[in-house]
Amino acid sequence: MPDALFVYGSLRSEFDNLYARRLREGAEFVGQTTVPGSIFQVGRYLGYRREPAGIVHGELWRLRDPETTLAALDDYEGSDYTRIVVNGAWIYAYNGPVDPDTRIP
Repeated sequence: MPDALFVYGSLRSEFDNLYARRLREGAEFVGQTTVPGSIFQVGRYLGYRREPAGIVHGELWRLRDPETTLAALDDYEGSDYTRIVVNGAWIYAYNGPVDPDTRIP
């Protein structure tokens, strides 16, 4: 099980919500990084997809207790997001429909 999490939306360090704080409490910030894929605007939130090809900017966090932290974040992300591994780190991928016009370059 990977012990790293890549975040691209409301879990990033500049956000101050319950789950962003929980991530900061249970993880160590590794740094800014990128993963292949695309980001779409999904209502008020962002959604990651592996396709179409692109580059997604975000943050990498090293989880101290991956099982506990990820269980809490899974609840936050909900059923519209699935945790997958990309480049050796967990990332939450959006599995609902997306409008191609909402892709964020």
